[in-house]
Amino acid sequence: MRNYTERKVKCPHCGHSIGITLDASNGSQEFYDDCPACCHAIHLNMTVDERHNSIELFVDADDEQVF
Repeated sequence: MRNYTERKVKCPHCGHSIGITLDASNGSQEFYDDCPACCHAIHLNMTVDERHNSIELFVDADDEQVF
């Protein structure tokens, strides 16, 4: 599996398209990035499946989280 991959995602707040580089070398990760257009936090949850050689990326707004 390639450790680095590029993905295009849409900001859940304003819909702006953002290019994100994902680093799968550390396995599954959960992180936040700010939208360059509206400056709101974007919650990203990356799941690495080495057995199927795939990466799933779930994108949502920070205010949609259930604690």
